Amino acid sequence: MSELLALAIILFLVVVAPLIVVLHFVTKWKQSREISTDDEQLLEDLWMLSQRLEERLMTLEEILDEDVPDGRRKI
Repeated sequence: MSELLALAIILFLVVVAPLIVVLHFVTKWKQSREISTDDEQLLEDLWMLSQRLEERLMTLEEILDEDVPDGRRKI
């Protein structure tokens, strides 16, 4: 009886346990490849912020070009 139990434990450790571990990590890998809704919202917010900053920069450059027409050549 103890030999049968030992054989079952060895079979579990050699075949079943590694298979469970591999399938677990494959599932985690597939989930990590997808972008979450929170990440998607963050990307959208960052994109909108970058667009606003770009507009502000363009406005500042226009103002500076009007005030100092040759200002860019001095740099």
